[in-house]
Amino acid sequence: MRRDMLEMIESNRLCVLATVSESGPHCSLMSYAASEDGTEFYMATDKNTKKYRNLAANPSVSLLIDSRADSAEGRGAATRALTVTGTVRRNLDEPGKKAALEALCRRHPDLKDFLAGSSVEVIAVKINSLQLLDGIADSHFEEV
Repeated sequence: MRRDMLEMIESNRLCVLATVSESGPHCSLMSYAASEDGTEFYMATDKNTKKYRNLAANPSVSLLIDSRADSAEGRGAATRALTVTGTVRRNLDEPGKKAALEALCRRHPDLKDFLAGSSVEVIAVKINSLQLLDGIADSHFEEV
């Protein structure tokens, strides 16, 4: 994975998760943690949500991580956006769930109570491809 793609993943805490159902696409703002190599994202969702129902029906997802906050605050000259396509794994085994929860709690200590909820499920998104848009026309695509 390109270093600038991994840096986008590591330097952000939120992404937009796009799921799809028979009635169409649905986007959700999500907190995430990533594996050290950046090839897997960990998130948590309540099982009583539209996004969870969509994931149960279709595990294909897209994520968007961007630098618009940096650009708005004058820290960056051009907005950068990383689009990730991947496949969701639900019902993680105990070691996988424990590792994902630990990563999420380290990165988002404010989510500790939410993550302990009985209707919350931790999911993992295995990355299939990434596309980094750096400014208006500079684009880099990579399959994982």
